Amino acid sequence: MNEQPDATTPASPDSPASPGNEGLRLRCGYGTDRGLRRETNEDSFIAADPVFAVADGMGGHEAGEVASGICVRTLAGIPQLDGGGRDVTAGVVQQYLFAADAGIREATGSRAGTTLSGVVVVEQLGVPYWLVLNIGDSRTYRLSHGRLAQVSVDHSEVQELIDAGRISQAQAAVHPRRHVVTRALGTGDEAEADYWLLPIQDGDRILVCSDGLNGELDDDQIARILTSEADPQAAVDELIEAALRSGGRDNVTAIVVDAQTPGGEASGVG
Repeated sequence: MNEQPDATTPASPDSPASPGNEGLRLRCGYGTDRGLRRETNEDSFIAADPVFAVADGMGGHEAGEVASGICVRTLAGIPQLDGGGRDVTAGVVQQYLFAADAGIREATGSRAGTTLSGVVVVEQLGVPYWLVLNIGDSRTYRLSHGRLAQVSVDHSEVQELIDAGRISQAQAAVHPRRHVVTRALGTGDEAEADYWLLPIQDGDRILVCSDGLNGELDDDQIARILTSEADPQAAVDELIEAALRSGGRDNVTAIVVDAQTPGGEASGVG
């Protein structure tokens, strides 16, 4: 995989629990590739507990890289485990996104933007949750009890057409305006993300990806890989390779996070 210069990653793929939840363990894999047709990689990502997110820059050569890079570097400031536990809220995360939005606008003159999707691991009353966030058309999926579900909802023109009942999912996959987003950081009028709070279940596997992955692979293909590769890094590598084999028309970035809760055995497969 091509190494992405604007990537924040942990020192180890195994993350111990926070002070508030001694039994939770996370394992993650991550990777990014320029793809087969793009000259540069405008994707950036952060995979540093408690934040696992992918930003897909828009704006052409260099500008998209600037936007996504500012985004992940800003998110890297979200409080980690040193002393504070996992008490971050959606409101706190949104303040970081507003800061990223302002930073991108200042650096690019509002000529570039970025999507963002991912999870922040949080706790409420000692119970761990996935705080899923999304703005744009990068995606967050959860594989739980053998079933894959897309958690995030795309901010895109084709999603609006789907919601209105004007086109089907199959038609959306080949629609000429399928890459047009309706919300992004750094450009446009809307910098609010959507949020979902999901209790972490033993064996949960989270996939966060740029549209360079789901644009090449359908949900069934993604599910087969996630359920066949027990190691999160092996799953990431196979997902990216499969996207490249399918055409690799865009930058491809993926993060896979596995959760093991007290008394359970981490397994995102089966």
